[in-house]
Amino acid sequence: MHRILLKLSGEALAGDKKTGFDEETVRAVALQVKQLVDDGIQLGVVTGGGNFWRGRTSENIDRTKADQIGMLATVMNCIYVSEIFRSVGMKTEILTPFECGSFTKLFSKDRANKYLNEGKVVFFAGGTGHPYFSTDTGVVLRAIEVEAETILLAKSIDGVYDSDPAVNPEAKKYDEISIDEVIARNLQVVDMTASILARDNRMPMWVFDLNEKDSIVNTVKGKFSGTKVTV
Repeated sequence: MHRILLKLSGEALAGDKKTGFDEETVRAVALQVKQLVDDGIQLGVVTGGGNFWRGRTSENIDRTKADQIGMLATVMNCIYVSEIFRSVGMKTEILTPFECGSFTKLFSKDRANKYLNEGKVVFFAGGTGHPYFSTDTGVVLRAIEVEAETILLAKSIDGVYDSDPAVNPEAKKYDEISIDEVIARNLQVVDMTASILARDNRMPMWVFDLNEKDSIVNTVKGKFSGTKVTV
């Protein structure tokens, strides 16, 4: 692989605490990513915001405003994770689809490609910049724009199942599944908008457990134990 996009769920960043940051977890991610960067792999990162904000569950906040809070939660996550990445010796940049003063730089494909070609880890914060679109859609969109080879979905679950394994102990895990079947069965690997965007632009996704030891490096180097979503 030459260029990949890594999606880190907000919940995964929180570790067992379920909210905020777990620095040991984030540092472990950083050390894995550094191995890949040192091997010449170009890497972008998108984070969720669920460790800070789940606005869609509120009945008292306008949806547009709730989504804006969620976008800002991803900016906070990217600033934090970027600094941990820098602490282990990587160069990073944070791009957003809206102005954040001196905190970030404004996204453009040319700017992102320039940074990636310089060997920097590029954080894509703020989702798409619009309400009603999740960070799932944001990661697929950015992966397509920068012509990544695949999306790595690092979650708190070890792959894609035919039903919720937390509810159904008989749930079947897939080693490989097509995006068409994911859409037809509404399996929620990513949300439906993101799934259709990935299908239409032939963007594969690999789903795995972030908390499994060395899971990011193992996934890239062929020791994969999650689910490949093919196109």
